[in-house]
Amino acid sequence: MTDQTSVSVVVPTRDRPELLRSAVRAILAQEYPGPIEVVVVFDQSVPDESLAELADGPGRSVRVIGNTRTPGLAGARNSGTLAGGGELVAFCDDDDEWLPGKLAVQVDALAADPAAEFVCCGIRVSYDGHTVDRVLDKDRISLDDLLRDRLTELHPSTFLIRASALRDGFGLVDEEIPGSYAEDYEFLLRAARSAPLINLPTPLVLVRWHKRSYFSQRWDTISDALQWLLRRYPEFAGQPAGAARVAGQIAFAQAAAGNRRGALRWARRTLRSNPREPRAYLALAVAGRVVRADAVLRTLHKRGRGI
Repeated sequence: MTDQTSVSVVVPTRDRPELLRSAVRAILAQEYPGPIEVVVVFDQSVPDESLAELADGPGRSVRVIGNTRTPGLAGARNSGTLAGGGELVAFCDDDDEWLPGKLAVQVDALAADPAAEFVCCGIRVSYDGHTVDRVLDKDRISLDDLLRDRLTELHPSTFLIRASALRDGFGLVDEEIPGSYAEDYEFLLRAARSAPLINLPTPLVLVRWHKRSYFSQRWDTISDALQWLLRRYPEFAGQPAGAARVAGQIAFAQAAAGNRRGALRWARRTLRSNPREPRAYLALAVAGRVVRADAVLRTLHKRGRGI
């Protein structure tokens, strides 16, 4: 790898034209001397070919394609990955923006460690007028780290991966997960099984949390996807706190969806694994109509946190 290593940036999108253009412009504006190819993948929406006009400098290009695989975020990421020709593959969601310097320092980090396959970084969360930086004070992320905690700082818009690892290593994004929810977390778990992830403890991506999020309040899908994840990764059995965290998320989703019986069942399961898991108590409060689910989420989001 050199500072001329080619990078394909996959940007899945669906019905967010203004935010999408901001995301693409921020990628093209990166001060990186190598070629950058942006692959915009329209999922269940009509491609906007005019986006190609945003690439007006040398070594910069924008390709516009449709999602030819499973409808949803996972299929769209994979469509773009397979269409790209770069030696490295990066992801950027259509409502996020790369901050200056992001790509160059990540490429340097991969170049410095030939055994590494994947590098992440911190994020700057923007929600309802509030901005919070979230970074991890770790330079390597293991599978056990990710089983214990989702590590929300490792957002998909921070991912930079060797294309060879996607082709011949841990593979593409899993398209079987219900509704593509938590596909990024499953992808991280699988990547960390292969090799520890490099992490840069600096916020290099602006992540917008807002009510236009595709998964906003899709509680049944969230519950189904997280149950799928627990079945897919038996390693959670060796990390009781991590298993309790996911079970607590399921309990909260069940409560928010109005399924009181399911919320109580999952809350009990959560507390058996970890009596200190706060998500269980939040789920019980929502199920008991002590507090509304959306009020809980608003409070957490203002602090740069999620459920």
